[in-house]
Amino acid sequence: MIGAPLKRSVDRHQIDEHLEELARLADTAGAVVVGELTQKLDRPDPATYLGKGKIDELKALVDAQQATLVIFDDQLTPAQGRNVEEVTGRRVMDRPELILDIFATRARTAEAKLQVELAQLEYLLPRLTRMWAHLEGQRGGIGLRGPGETQLETDRRLIGQRVRVLTKRLEKIQQQRETGRQMRAEIPVPSLALVGYTNAGKSTLFRSLTGADAYVADQLFATLDPTVRRVTLPGGTAVVAADTVGFIRELPHELVAAFQSTLTEAREATLLMHVVDASDARRDDHIAAVDKVLDEIGAREIPQIIVYNKIDRLELEPRIDRDEEGRAQAVWISAEKRLGLDLLVSAVSERIARFARLARVSVPASAGALRSRLYAAKAVREERSSEDGSIELLVELPDVELLILARTSGVQILEVRGADMPCASGDAYLQSTAV
Repeated sequence: MIGAPLKRSVDRHQIDEHLEELARLADTAGAVVVGELTQKLDRPDPATYLGKGKIDELKALVDAQQATLVIFDDQLTPAQGRNVEEVTGRRVMDRPELILDIFATRARTAEAKLQVELAQLEYLLPRLTRMWAHLEGQRGGIGLRGPGETQLETDRRLIGQRVRVLTKRLEKIQQQRETGRQMRAEIPVPSLALVGYTNAGKSTLFRSLTGADAYVADQLFATLDPTVRRVTLPGGTAVVAADTVGFIRELPHELVAAFQSTLTEAREATLLMHVVDASDARRDDHIAAVDKVLDEIGAREIPQIIVYNKIDRLELEPRIDRDEEGRAQAVWISAEKRLGLDLLVSAVSERIARFARLARVSVPASAGALRSRLYAAKAVREERSSEDGSIELLVELPDVELLILARTSGVQILEVRGADMPCASGDAYLQSTAV
């Protein structure tokens, strides 16, 4: 049994969409939907969330359908969940708890399991009283301190201890991840992070771009663990691409907090590839939901390319959409059919090139081949001859290519300019990139 209590301002179309998503979440968790119920409310009832008449209707429907579980498409307070369970006589679940349950079944690696367990315990802690409601009558009063209160305090203490253990373990894993990121940063390669609403096709696109054996399935939250692979773009520029966990509307805060180490791949990316199911009528809502999570993890200001996936379902042709400045803003593709991938790679290369630095370099007069390559790559902005016969070039190159140039025999980096390094000597630049 599923239900979607919504504000009066929400139209019927949105209600149907919310119920459809809730039904799919229930199906992913292994439940069979036998009925649904909606109510438009200005504000939830503080005791039972639903109004008095509607809660009676829910009980009648649950009895008629012989349902064993009631799922709300919203977050209930511990008191609301307990009161609805008392009225219906059935187990009650809210949306965050359902998503946590799905994450628990999808977790495969040790890190993902620890993250999900931590999120579940933090969700459970304020709801322990509800679990021991059947012993409430034995609590309180001198000489009447019952097993319900004793067990409640014991559970709180044990959960608190477990939360501390899990937090320490995750901090250690996060340190290991950070070490890996710092090692990658020693040779500064631009990084891409694939983000998007769950089931938008991120893993399919990741596999198509990188050849990685990423798990792909037509289900919500098919994979929770980030996969990182190196990709070489046209022109030889190397980038690191990371597939991340899928987002969803009203993603539980406990999960966002628990998956901070995983989401760091998105937060520290050079460029985000925001994958959207172009065939989904709710795609604008999904974009807003993803942007909200990105804002929560501090990644909202990172440059994005919107990747409209699954255009084969709309019978559309691949294309690149550009903004007023001519910058690639969105790319329309089909990862499964491998349509438009060349356009996507081209757009990514173009956007990555915008993270290049201006550098004044000195090359020997004999380095004609190197000079020709720089001109062919359209990297040279100015040129002048020095008194010693060498040539000074003002070039614009991504960090990784600039470092390769710096390590070329006979080449000297004189000055570097960039967004985070307005003006620096070549030595200072080389030292900063090794941190």
